[in-house]
Amino acid sequence: MIHESATLELKENLNDKFEKTIIAFLNTNGGNLYIGFKDDGSLAGLTEIDYIQLQIKNRLRDNIFPSTLGLFEIVVEKQDNKEYLNIIVARGNERPYYLKAKGMSPEGCFIRVANSTEKMPINMISTLFSKRTRNSLKNILSPNQNLTFSELKIFYNELGYDFGENLLKQLDLINDDDQYNYIAYLMSDNNNLSFKIAKYLGKDSFNIIENEEFGNTCLIKVAKRILEKLNIENTTFAKISNNGRKEMKKVESIALKEAVINAIVHNDYTNEYPPKFELFDDRLEITSTGGLPENFTREDFLGGFSAPRNKELMRIFRDVRLVEHLGTGIRRILRSYDKNIFEFYPNFLKVNFKFNDNQFDKPLLSEKSFENFGIVGAILNQIKKNANITAKELAEINKVTERTILRHLNTLIETKQIARIGSKKTGFWRIN
Repeated sequence: MIHESATLELKENLNDKFEKTIIAFLNTNGGNLYIGFKDDGSLAGLTEIDYIQLQIKNRLRDNIFPSTLGLFEIVVEKQDNKEYLNIIVARGNERPYYLKAKGMSPEGCFIRVANSTEKMPINMISTLFSKRTRNSLKNILSPNQNLTFSELKIFYNELGYDFGENLLKQLDLINDDDQYNYIAYLMSDNNNLSFKIAKYLGKDSFNIIENEEFGNTCLIKVAKRILEKLNIENTTFAKISNNGRKEMKKVESIALKEAVINAIVHNDYTNEYPPKFELFDDRLEITSTGGLPENFTREDFLGGFSAPRNKELMRIFRDVRLVEHLGTGIRRILRSYDKNIFEFYPNFLKVNFKFNDNQFDKPLLSEKSFENFGIVGAILNQIKKNANITAKELAEINKVTERTILRHLNTLIETKQIARIGSKKTGFWRIN
């Protein structure tokens, strides 16, 4: 049995107070609206759940302003063989939200006070409106209007979406004047944003040994490539003891993915500074620009409340399965790490992952672990099969230049994933 609170509301069915509750969550700190529960907290369940979901989406789209796109998620859950709906609502960044029919007035604006929905005072409406984010990415024109979206189309087609101009408008990539906005620019095949992964020798940034750039293309592809690179760096270590074998990554894999995606999705791109990723001997630092949203506290952030800076990006990343549910990213990180890994600055947010390898003996690579690493995985597999293979042979097998192979081999040596035993001519490769 569950009970109502400032961030939780129960409804037995979809009634005429539904929009008011959603608006109150948007204007306060977000929350969860469960439909299918009685007032006493007992589960009643729902029938025709697909039809109710469609009604919810239409009512949120048609009855609330500004747009709630990317700020809510509808999840079907089940308990005791009864289904109910969990509507996850994020804190909006274009407050105040209001009923279109009532306008920006106390009759149209609402907030959460304890476990109830109350009318918003007129002075609060004025204050929030004066601070409303007018410089959101959807309101900034793309610096290039000759955009193509072949990469984005691939991701959506794989999920069964019919990609065309209609979808671009649904994703808020086109403004009312049929011009591309900055969200479209970030999702296009060609842009000028460069994301860097820097690797240093030691525990400070004086001696850089690698500086790899990703970007200039669709943000989803960039995110996947950054994750692939960091997964290669995220070595598995093994320790053998009397209690058996124990394995651990340098950084817990789920937490790593969530931190990378959060940095990319919630970064403040209005200043054209993308997130940066820095690898040291003892840690990984991920820094995004923008700090916390206005009036959003550290406690709100660490409590797992969601306040998407770029709600359109959030929606797209959810569509392509890079984000699971609203507000779960920070919680998933804090399952494995203490809250002190987050460092807050006025204009930046940093995640500092200390490596786990100080208590383990050696990095571990299995053949299965190579499969998702593209050409690097192919190189490792080929070395595993033939320790005497040459760079020239690797280049011929993988249909790339010998220079490309040498670059990847040097990275693998630097990260201690492989070693060269003996001379270049008579020696052999060893996988650590």
